[in-house]
Amino acid sequence: MGWLVYQMTGSAFLLGFVSFSTQIPSLVLSPVAGTLADRWNRHHILVVTQTLSMIQAFILAALVLTGNVAVWQVVVLGLFLGVVNSFDGPTRQSFTIDIVESKEDLGNAIALNSAMFNGARLIGPSVAGMLLVVVGEGVCFFLNGVSFLAVIGALLAMRLPPGRQATRHDSVWSGLKEGLRYAWDFPPIRALLLLVGCVSLVAMPYAVLMPIFASEILHGGPDSLGFLMAATGVGALAGAAFLASRREVAKLWSLIVLASFLFGIGLIGFSLSRTFFLSSAFLMVIGFGLMVQNVGANTLLQTIVEDDKRGRVMSLYMMSFLGMAPLGSLLAGSVAESIGAPATILIGGSMVIIVAAIFASRVPSLRQSVQPILARLDAVGK
Repeated sequence: MGWLVYQMTGSAFLLGFVSFSTQIPSLVLSPVAGTLADRWNRHHILVVTQTLSMIQAFILAALVLTGNVAVWQVVVLGLFLGVVNSFDGPTRQSFTIDIVESKEDLGNAIALNSAMFNGARLIGPSVAGMLLVVVGEGVCFFLNGVSFLAVIGALLAMRLPPGRQATRHDSVWSGLKEGLRYAWDFPPIRALLLLVGCVSLVAMPYAVLMPIFASEILHGGPDSLGFLMAATGVGALAGAAFLASRREVAKLWSLIVLASFLFGIGLIGFSLSRTFFLSSAFLMVIGFGLMVQNVGANTLLQTIVEDDKRGRVMSLYMMSFLGMAPLGSLLAGSVAESIGAPATILIGGSMVIIVAAIFASRVPSLRQSVQPILARLDAVGK
């Protein structure tokens, strides 16, 4: 979508605005969606959201393939997808506990789900970037729509035990307040959400500005964009493989700090690079750091949260991860119009390092706070 809009307009601001329209609903609607995910049948919610996402992809593909696409249509369809994702994300994140029969397997399932969720967000665009060179935007959107058929089929094939979710009789508003109070009053959850939210605000827009780097900074075309996105995906795969070899949940705190610093350093290096090879190398560092940071934070949150508040806490995670990104995208697009994309990314990378340093200073007390929970879950030493 970013490449399509930039090719149509050449505007960095519109590039950021389209990303803003796609992701801003997560900031507004995710807390409510998480509250409903703790009340309603998550399985049924996911079937509906995945079906609506498939319809959106096919409509976008039809508009592009027939040559009738306009920027306003992309914005409206992006906004629609953002609303759907606001309900899909928290529900899908908290659905893990419903499909894992043995509590002994829950920790591994959470880590696997977290790695798949974050990995897909990095690797998927990399694959799309490569396909963009060969088949163009319209076919990419069409293939995206087709991919939902497998997801919907898998959901419909599931046979879940009844009665996993208790019926709630209090109001949605009181449930929302309860979830917000729980997340804010528990320092480890609050710190993880603030870290993810700050990084998403100041640093995630690097991906939105990628078409500018591919075309203007490195003087390439869609093939260059594809290879740059692929480099990020390679780094993300390396991060996932690295995490797969780490089984001690308690050590994730240190890994999150290290990954945050690597992410910031990678952004600074990428902003200063003017060669394709060096830019690709820094994007690998970015993909690795972003993967380890977000998977680590996601896994820790899902491990320490109480089951009856899982949907609401994961909705706050989605709000921090996805909801802050559109504000950052809009801000980055505006700033890039004034000072250029490289300087914008340089500022974002520097701010990530500052945030990582503040978070690192809190890690000893945060680790001590969750130690009783990890001991109770028999997670220490695994």
